[in-house]
Amino acid sequence: MQNFAGRVAVITGAGSGLGREFANEAARLGMKLVLADVDAHALEQATDALQAGGADVLAMVCDVRKAAHVEELADAAMIRFNGVHLLFNNAGVGTAGLVWEYTEADWDWVLGVNLWGVIHGVRVFTPLMLDAARRDPGYEGHIVNTASMAGLLVPPVMGPYTVSKHAVVALSETLYHDLRLVGTTVQASVLCPYFVPTEIAHSERHRPGELRRDAPPTPSQQAGQALLERAVASGKLSAADVARLTFDGIRRGDFYIYTHLEALQAVAQRMDAIVHSTPPADSYAATPQFTDALRAAVQGSVK
Repeated sequence: MQNFAGRVAVITGAGSGLGREFANEAARLGMKLVLADVDAHALEQATDALQAGGADVLAMVCDVRKAAHVEELADAAMIRFNGVHLLFNNAGVGTAGLVWEYTEADWDWVLGVNLWGVIHGVRVFTPLMLDAARRDPGYEGHIVNTASMAGLLVPPVMGPYTVSKHAVVALSETLYHDLRLVGTTVQASVLCPYFVPTEIAHSERHRPGELRRDAPPTPSQQAGQALLERAVASGKLSAADVARLTFDGIRRGDFYIYTHLEALQAVAQRMDAIVHSTPPADSYAATPQFTDALRAAVQGSVK
């Protein structure tokens, strides 16, 4: 996609972090915006700021775990703007802890947002975009699914998050191949950022009541949360930087969009272990202090 002005971008998780910056960059390029977030207050703040800058914005509170919410979002976008050109399946949450300590509610929440949110977005919006491409030879469409470097690596104490992001990578690769089969101008990308200062380390505040965690956090969950907060806060690239990199990738037609090329060395090490059937590579090999800190913190939780 080369032309953005006057076209329509749909962004989930648009109230903060990457979603908010995708919206800012899209508005700067003259796009019309359909913004969705589960946090009504953050969504309102983002909408007010964008409208104050002259953007044409439709905002909807949307829980992407729920198919009906995503379907209503698509219906509203078509009614308001009569089309969608750029889709960011971006909403995401994170949590931490030893993999056997997660509750069913933990898995339901993380997979519901991170994976089912993308599934619903692909299922609902892709047919609309394909139809637009069939009707208009000049149509350009692009779908960006936000995964993570955790979709290509397997760090400890991030089980549900890592599982969800690996699934998003696989879903996106399948989408890429399937779009090529049907011969369309709709393209797809998967965004794999590394640590970026956003609110994802504090996403617990958005967990729905029916999936809340009643038990106090375990030592591994406390340690993993502390590591997550520290790692996210230490990110050198801002969410705005990532948004600009993502739009650059869209212009080039990149499928894999990376923010931290240096992290690909760990991906290569993981692939090498798979090919040579050796034990899984340590995702934190370059920063052994992370693994040492986690090991020291969780020893008391394993009896």
